[in-house]
Amino acid sequence: MYDSGKDGYIDLMELKLMMEKLGAPQTHLGLKNMIKEVDEDFDGKLSFREFLLIFHKAAAGELEEDSGLLTLAKLSEIDVSTEGVKGAKNFFEAKVQALSSASKFEAEIKAEQDERKREEEERKHRRAAFKELKSAFTQ
Repeated sequence: MYDSGKDGYIDLMELKLMMEKLGAPQTHLGLKNMIKEVDEDFDGKLSFREFLLIFHKAAAGELEEDSGLLTLAKLSEIDVSTEGVKGAKNFFEAKVQALSSASKFEAEIKAEQDERKREEEERKHRRAAFKELKSAFTQ
């Protein structure tokens, strides 16, 4: 819908048009900050995963009240009188897909966090074992 380039990403200009259509235009700097806040791969555009991250952060209360991303999350609703029934159908189907993707996304984030914790614990264990071995040789 907003991916006018049909490349699977929302770039700065597409985000600008999206925010204008949603009735919440942003400054150029504001748009860049919006992208920067969720741009995990630092490519200057939003992938679908990064776009879902906006809603994840909004739901978790991780966005500032004056954040353009919070505005975007709040405005992502549909007006059936302007979009029509087909538009509403597409919107709700996309919402269902996004929610199931969001659950998968949350599971991926949790798995990544668990992996980092496991690696840190392993690192601490190796350091302790090394210090113990070192002390045996220094006495």
